[in-house]
Amino acid sequence: MYKAIILLFFATLCLSCQDTKSPKKEASPAPVIVDTVPEKKEVKPPKGTPGNPMIASQAELKPFLKKYGEEHPETKVRIKTRFGNIEVELFEDTPLHRANFIMLVKNGYFNTTQFHRVSPDFVVQGGNNDTKTTALNREGIGRYLLPNEAKAHHPHVRGAFSAAKYSEQNISKASSPFEFFIVQSHRGAPHIDGEHTVFGRVTKGMSVVDKINQVTVDASEWPEENIYMEIEIIE
Repeated sequence: MYKAIILLFFATLCLSCQDTKSPKKEASPAPVIVDTVPEKKEVKPPKGTPGNPMIASQAELKPFLKKYGEEHPETKVRIKTRFGNIEVELFEDTPLHRANFIMLVKNGYFNTTQFHRVSPDFVVQGGNNDTKTTALNREGIGRYLLPNEAKAHHPHVRGAFSAAKYSEQNISKASSPFEFFIVQSHRGAPHIDGEHTVFGRVTKGMSVVDKINQVTVDASEWPEENIYMEIEIIE
């Protein structure tokens, strides 16, 4: 199954979430991967390199993240944007997602990225930027997908911090390691419970999420003005 997932990972790099709204207000499809956003500044790549990634294969993923999680127990992060800060608590019972996110933060991955998708009254999605640097950073970290860790007691309520995913033929509902979304809707997004892994919650700054969710976007839900981010560990 992992082999099939990895093949899919290479083949589907330009999927986007279509939050199409009809007069009947049908449920919005879930956030997935987008790969076309304006460029930011060049920054240093992570510790791995495209020829020597930090996570060399899908088979090495679980033992790597298990060990990393034990050595790096942090659960609180701060997302800094021009609209203000968003503080997030990561769940300990989604250990692979938590460890992976902390690893990306500590390697500065998100500091090359932005909130690249804004779906009004639904979600804000971040963790991507269509630049050579961001692509090289991903290569240096590794080509892999995170096994689904969805829990019934972590639903997609307002403020849920969840993982985007590749949608087509992804029968295991595995997560993208690089992109996340925050549920902005006051109604939540129960139609994607179980489909995506909620691995944290916003503890402070939902007013910032609301401001981001109100920006002007184009027909593909990309903000007309870039919303860059920096993420740091709180504790």
